[in-house]
Amino acid sequence: MEWFEAIILGLVQGLTEFLPVSSSGHLVIGREILGVEESGDLVFEVAVHAATVLSTIVVFRHQIWSLLKGLFKFRYNDETDYILKICVSMIPVFIIGVFFKSFVEGLFASLFVVGVALLMTALLLFLSDRASNPRRSSEVQRNNARNGISYWQALAVGIGQAFAVVPGLSRSGTTISVGLICGVRRDVMAQFSFLMVLVPILGEAFLQLVGGELTGSSIGALPVALGFVSAFLSGLFACKVMIAIVKKARLTWFALYCAVVSLLIFIFG
Repeated sequence: MEWFEAIILGLVQGLTEFLPVSSSGHLVIGREILGVEESGDLVFEVAVHAATVLSTIVVFRHQIWSLLKGLFKFRYNDETDYILKICVSMIPVFIIGVFFKSFVEGLFASLFVVGVALLMTALLLFLSDRASNPRRSSEVQRNNARNGISYWQALAVGIGQAFAVVPGLSRSGTTISVGLICGVRRDVMAQFSFLMVLVPILGEAFLQLVGGELTGSSIGALPVALGFVSAFLSGLFACKVMIAIVKKARLTWFALYCAVVSLLIFIFG
């Protein structure tokens, strides 16, 4: 992998991790366009994912600090409730990671799978906009669930995240769409969707580290470092933009984008 290819792929990862268009799917597409062969190691993938996690932590640093302070008061409060709901949302993706990891990894070799999954992402985004129309939003405002999201809604969003391990099925797009369809307010879902992914990504990176999967990389240190910086800076930008979009704007334009990219894959892929 050349240094400029690492910058481009890091940029793609950072932007698409938060925008509802699938980072994994676009990395597969980016490799195809650049002619970059997928390496046998996972160093670059872990580096760019760690960069987007870091950008999430920076954007939500005040909320994360507030949650941690509330947690260590050792009583059931709003912060403890929120963290427990994040834990509930992680159950489905944990099951996928333990029992279906090899199957999921095999899907990354298929551009056709990416095309189909992008089409599913487009459908979910379209349906979520219909579900969160102004009339529906006013009804949701009366929802008295603590922190604006119930345990069953957190589990439903977690199931969406588990399906989003398929390349092309956007994690942020799927979780936000499922939450909106289930009646969670837009502002609540914008934050919950980004915070719920921190532990699974960090946990996966830790397991790969202790398992020795990150040793002996075939990619040089410079491309990895440049990819990390590129993913962090673009992720910082995309995270802030996506929060504003989810709160106020429609997601239908992203649905249209995903549908067009899917169509291009079917035609030229």
